[in-house]
Amino acid sequence: MEPFDNDLSLVEQQAFNMAQAGIHLDQSRIGERDPQRLAAALEHNLQVWVEIGMLVKSPESRLAENVRDNLLKLRDFVSDMTMKHGVEIPDSTLNTLININLQISEGLLEGAKNK
Repeated sequence: MEPFDNDLSLVEQQAFNMAQAGIHLDQSRIGERDPQRLAAALEHNLQVWVEIGMLVKSPESRLAENVRDNLLKLRDFVSDMTMKHGVEIPDSTLNTLININLQISEGLLEGAKNK
């Protein structure tokens, strides 16, 4: 999903995409769980994390090594949980994925603001 404002920095775009992915995960379970809607939300979330992984590994990334390593570990966790459970993902794990997205999104925005 493209951000609504083309004036966003790359970090702000990724924060926006991550928050949107978390919201889509949350919305996918409103009412009766729809496996197709949940599958689409999980796939979108996974794609956002793949993009984050590519960004933090890029030579242009100025992240501290420990921050980069932690983001890559989170990417691996998100991927592992998504592949392990698919649309049968427990609500507790889904809550964890949503919270990770929202907290990392907030952290990205805070980091961008402090530069």
